[in-house]
Amino acid sequence: MTWRQARWDHQSVFELSGGSDHALGAGSVDDLVPNGMTRDRLDLPSAPEFEVVRHFVNLSQMNYCLDNGLYPLGSCTMKFNPKYADRLAAHPKAAQVHPLQDEASMQGSLRIMHELERMLCVIGGVDAMTLQPPSGAQGEFTGMLIAKAYHTLRDDPRDEVIVPDTAHGTNPASAMMAGFKVVEIPSLPDGCVDLDALDAALSDRTAAMMITNPNTLGIFEPRIDLMAEMVQDAGGLMYYDGANLNAIMGYASPGDMGFDIVHFNLHKTFATPHGGGGPGAGPVGVKAPLEPFLPVPRVMLDEGRYRLDYQRPQSIGKVASFYGNFEVLLRAYTYILRQGSNGLRDASSQAVLNSNYLKKRLMEGYELPFKELRKHEFVLSAASFKDRGVRALDVSKRILDFGMHAPTMYFPLIVDEAMMVEPTESASKEELDRYADVLLSILDENASVLATAPSNTAASRIDEVLAAKRPVYSWRMRPDP
Repeated sequence: MTWRQARWDHQSVFELSGGSDHALGAGSVDDLVPNGMTRDRLDLPSAPEFEVVRHFVNLSQMNYCLDNGLYPLGSCTMKFNPKYADRLAAHPKAAQVHPLQDEASMQGSLRIMHELERMLCVIGGVDAMTLQPPSGAQGEFTGMLIAKAYHTLRDDPRDEVIVPDTAHGTNPASAMMAGFKVVEIPSLPDGCVDLDALDAALSDRTAAMMITNPNTLGIFEPRIDLMAEMVQDAGGLMYYDGANLNAIMGYASPGDMGFDIVHFNLHKTFATPHGGGGPGAGPVGVKAPLEPFLPVPRVMLDEGRYRLDYQRPQSIGKVASFYGNFEVLLRAYTYILRQGSNGLRDASSQAVLNSNYLKKRLMEGYELPFKELRKHEFVLSAASFKDRGVRALDVSKRILDFGMHAPTMYFPLIVDEAMMVEPTESASKEELDRYADVLLSILDENASVLATAPSNTAASRIDEVLAAKRPVYSWRMRPDP
């Protein structure tokens, strides 16, 4: 038995106490709680302090997180969150600010947001910014609403958005939620956009093209300037999905590539908390002609004082409560200041180096579709193992038994049995080698071992469809037989 199994086999504090040995009924608290405010029954376990502590520590250790080790989810950019940013975000002068305070009492917070906007404008090559969207997908949706408002003001009934088959997964959904029809175009054998297909898709109905560069294969689109010219000549806007910005910081900017609208994932590129449904931040930057449509309020600087401007008649309105996730914004602000322009460039350099090193090692056993040179991430294929009855899912599940996290699976859809890997700059060479050794060793294992993996985790392989439809939310809930 490994240390992981021993830890995960530990009983919960409820089981140790028999579940409800220390139940408190309403009668036991009559003297403390007013009538009508007591609960009928409060099930509290009866256990000594050390058992309670062990209960919560064991629960925390059942989760894999960025502080445990490499988290190579392709397209997600799960980089280490520096603790100096967490400490500053926890400072009372930041954590205790209330969004409904008078502007005069939160000048420091407004200054941070205003300066972060200017930093992101420089990095993205755009003219104006909103920090309000609380996630990357919300940033996409905001960008599409801006595109719609722009065309509506011009009385131009454009209703189509072009999306390559290598686009970020939420792009089609964001476009459709904003009321557009999605036109998908294919990639060439080199993994880049087919310009002939783009030309055929362009029309007087084209509102925008959504694309990330590098794309989800980790391949930089070398003809991106030509694509922008084609779309804009047809009257459309170019939208940049910032999911892969970590690959190009300091080397290229979306604005210089010809993009009109750019969204950032602060929880990816600038090392703030990521995952679990939030928090996040997906600021959106635009070129000058689109500035009037940005969400309200805007943070403005007038005569040395910061203020919130709601008087924007062409604005798309609010897309989230208040002004955005301030604690996430503060972490990104801190990270950018600490890194500086050279540090951001170095982060991209290291991310690309780590990706290509790990890719080269894994090509010893896995197929790499499309061309070899990649940026921050790469997509392997486990299709050649299907004749042994082994799929990408089996390989990924087996990785968990070694105390490591699996890559993104089955995306993008254009790669059969896809395994999408993004190590980021946070990984050391030693960690990359350990990961490569595990993935290569798995290929020599018996197919039956892979089919039943994982065996060394809190739960073995689950019925994922059933888990999605009938989730178990607590230790006491069990699905019906």
